[in-house]
Amino acid sequence: MKKKPYILAQSTWLEIKDQPYDLAILPWGATEPHNYHLPFSTDVIQAESIALKSAGLAWEKGAKVIVLPTVPWGVNTGQLDLKFCLNILPSTQLILLNDLVENLKRHAIKKLVIINSHGGNNFIPIIRELSVKHSDIFICTIDWWKVCNAEAYFTEPGDHAGEMETSVMMHFAPEFVMPLDTAADGKAKVFKAKGFKERWAWAQRSWTAISESTGVGNPRFANSENGERFVEDTSLKIAEFLLDLTLSDTSTMYE
Repeated sequence: MKKKPYILAQSTWLEIKDQPYDLAILPWGATEPHNYHLPFSTDVIQAESIALKSAGLAWEKGAKVIVLPTVPWGVNTGQLDLKFCLNILPSTQLILLNDLVENLKRHAIKKLVIINSHGGNNFIPIIRELSVKHSDIFICTIDWWKVCNAEAYFTEPGDHAGEMETSVMMHFAPEFVMPLDTAADGKAKVFKAKGFKERWAWAQRSWTAISESTGVGNPRFANSENGERFVEDTSLKIAEFLLDLTLSDTSTMYE
C-alpha cells in the first residue's frame, strides 16, 4: 500500500519528523443514531473520508497538509435520551480545541481547518473565542455538506439520514448501510410557531419528539452513484480551498 504522508494516523515518526507541513485538517463528527439503516458512526466516516479525499487532491497540487485523527463525539444536547448517543458540550469542544491548537503552534502549524460533519456542532463561537487567545494561528471551519448545492444532486436531500447522507454512505462505506427497506420514511414533526418554520427564529429540537426513527428525510431515492458525484465535486472544491489557504499569507487575507 502506498504511504500517504498527509495522513497522520498512518504515518511513522521517521516519515513525519522532517516533513514540513503548512496546514492541519481536523475532521469532526458525532456518534448518534441515523434512522434504522445507517450506523452510529455515519458522521465520523463522512468527516474523515471527505477530509482524506480532499487532502489527497490538495497534496497532489503541492499543498503541505496533514489530516489529524477524527474526533468522534459531537454536540447532541437535543438527543440525550437516545441510547448511546454520545454527547459532549460546546464548552468541552472549546477545551479540546484549545489544547489541540496549543500543540499545533508548538509544532509550527499556523493554520487549522475543521471539517465538520454534524449539524449540532457549531464551531463559529468557539473559533471567535480561540482567536482572542491564539491570534497567531488561523482557524476556520467547513460544514462539508454545504459546499455544493445538494438539491442539484438529490431528489430529496433530507436533513438527517435522508437521501443525501445515505447516498454518501453508499459510496464511502456500503458495507455499513442496511437495505433501504429497513429504513423508516424519515417523516418528522416541525415546530408550530411560524418564526421557527420560516427559520428566522431558532430553538433546539427534541429529537425523540420529532422523529420515531431518528431520521429526518426520506432515503428512498438514495444511490451510490449520486453520492459519488456529490463527494467528488465537494472534495474538489475543498481541495482547491486547502491549496489556496496553504499559499495564503494570513496577514493579508483581504482584497
